Amino acid sequence: MKKIILPVLVLTFFSFSKDTTKLTEAERTMVIELLEETRDHMKSVINGLTEEQLNFKAEESSWSIAECVEHLAISENAFGGFIQKTVASGANPALRDSLKFKDEQLMGIITDRSNRVKTTEAFEPSGKFGSFEETVKAFMEKRKEHIEYVRTTNDDLRNRYNSDLPFGTVDGLQVIIFAAGHTERHVLQMEEVMAHKSFPKGK
Repeated sequence: MKKIILPVLVLTFFSFSKDTTKLTEAERTMVIELLEETRDHMKSVINGLTEEQLNFKAEESSWSIAECVEHLAISENAFGGFIQKTVASGANPALRDSLKFKDEQLMGIITDRSNRVKTTEAFEPSGKFGSFEETVKAFMEKRKEHIEYVRTTNDDLRNRYNSDLPFGTVDGLQVIIFAAGHTERHVLQMEEVMAHKSFPKGK
């Protein structure tokens, strides 16, 4: 995660010291890198896994890698709605002081696997996309949309806010950082599954 966290650290001072009507190029670059790197991390972890490996569970109540991927696909779609809602709320610079975390703090909290959070029923994996391949495709398509949105938007995301996420009020750009961190959190969970002593061997 060093490569992911470093751009956030560099940007933090500037993110909270100015008023703006649109994202800076540094902000765009930072968030696009987070979205791309966490996406690519997931791709590298699931690449070449057998069906047995994808569906292995360390415990009956735990998620398999396939279920983690489905949760991410469901969540990625939901993040699109969170972004739209945040933008539609309108600019409100007065709420800036209500932000609980700076960018790099938020990323760190989300990816911290020692802090376990139970998801709601709507985000529980249930096979809704059909095959594993279709599940991955659904995630990738939504992630591509979000990357393109960050690349092209003129929305003033730093002055729009959302309080629907688990860690308090975040600004619009932090909603997208949250999406990237959420992906990384569950990719780390997949790696924990793969590290289990009973994880099936590959072909």
